[in-house]
Amino acid sequence: MIEIKNITKKFGDVTAIEDMSFTVPDGSVFGLIGSNGSGKSTLLRIISGVFRPDGGAVEIDGEVTYENPAVKAKCFFISDYPYYYNNSTVTSMADFYRDLYPSWDEEKFKKLCEMFPIGLKDRIVNMSKGMQRQAALMIALSACPKYILLDEIFDGLDPVVRQLIKKLIMDMVAENGTTVMIASHNLRELEDVCDHIGLIHKGGVVMEKDLDEAKLGIHRIQAVFDDEKDEKSFEDLDIVNFKKQGKMIVLTIRGDSQAIEEKIRAMSPVFMEMLPLTLEEVFISEMEAVGYDIDNILG
Repeated sequence: MIEIKNITKKFGDVTAIEDMSFTVPDGSVFGLIGSNGSGKSTLLRIISGVFRPDGGAVEIDGEVTYENPAVKAKCFFISDYPYYYNNSTVTSMADFYRDLYPSWDEEKFKKLCEMFPIGLKDRIVNMSKGMQRQAALMIALSACPKYILLDEIFDGLDPVVRQLIKKLIMDMVAENGTTVMIASHNLRELEDVCDHIGLIHKGGVVMEKDLDEAKLGIHRIQAVFDDEKDEKSFEDLDIVNFKKQGKMIVLTIRGDSQAIEEKIRAMSPVFMEMLPLTLEEVFISEMEAVGYDIDNILG
């Protein structure tokens, strides 16, 4: 289990993370989402033991990660911009990590080499961004760590490879109980694989929930009424967003779906439907609630 306990991290006068706390359950695929500069990459570096927090602690299986080789051997972190020496190849990187990870699976490595169209002896620094990510993933999955931390892993990958990566991640979770944490702005891809999400903004946690629970707590309603309605007509509901498109009113509302439906049907709509929200719509709604929306940005 990954436990983030009241951590704070500053870079000079800039506070990247402030008093952040939450838990990543074992065997979960945890999507870390947030605004630009919210602290996602910094958090992954703290969890993996690259950075030491200025306050609080991160513990993996009850042990602090920073300067703890035994704990680091359980984790594999792929940063947004993986670093490779000039002469690094997939073969040489495999030789390097094979000695670092006692859980290394040679059979898995051979199978991955067959799956990914990468020259094993080609210099990785000469490859495209997407191919470099594939090389890093081949090594990470072959190491069979208990925890895999991925930063913008889908960036630069074509649709076929993205589907392959998602399948490999899900297989590893199912077979080995691996815990995977993925920071990404690609919410559509996260929605396919994640069962938990953490939404952070300005270095703090806005929301941390089971993905299904996050979607169930907020709803989108489309309705048409005979009489004129404005936002005040729905003031007894917890309205996150109100839009009017001709006669159609589109509402994003927090609360119990049954109670919301009963209240709106009591207003005798000509037409009404309740639609499921995507993860992107949940993200936008929650961020609007903390003042991060396009109207405030345009200002």
